[in-house]
Amino acid sequence: MSDNVTVAGRAPADLDSELATIRAVVEAIAHAQDNELIDEFVSVFRDDAIWTTGHGKRLFGRAAIAEFTAQVLPGATTHGKATYDIEHVLFLRPDVAAVKIRQSYFAVDGELTGRGTPMYVMTKEDGTWVLTANQNTPVVD
Repeated sequence: MSDNVTVAGRAPADLDSELATIRAVVEAIAHAQDNELIDEFVSVFRDDAIWTTGHGKRLFGRAAIAEFTAQVLPGATTHGKATYDIEHVLFLRPDVAAVKIRQSYFAVDGELTGRGTPMYVMTKEDGTWVLTANQNTPVVD
């Protein structure tokens, strides 16, 4: 993860701690994707989360996200890997953050094959940051 994160909005008093925790969630997403760990990937979503895939499929709730992920994640790393860097965090409230991600997709041989720009709207639920309303968007040149 890059340390070049810009922050705006109504940041919490313990900004460094909250950013570290948000970064840990994004790292968990990357780890789950890289290792094809469906349960770990789904665990970072709120029960009633919204997820729109990079191809526009709308998923409502953790169960639907899990079902979709179980279909697409196994075998995905045979095509390569992706990196996830937090680019910008806008705190809408101290417990709600819009997190802009910069993704880079790499083939197995390490060649850059594409980019993505997901938006994660995260909420702090019972002391834990979770993905709540999210859009995974490819960058088209």
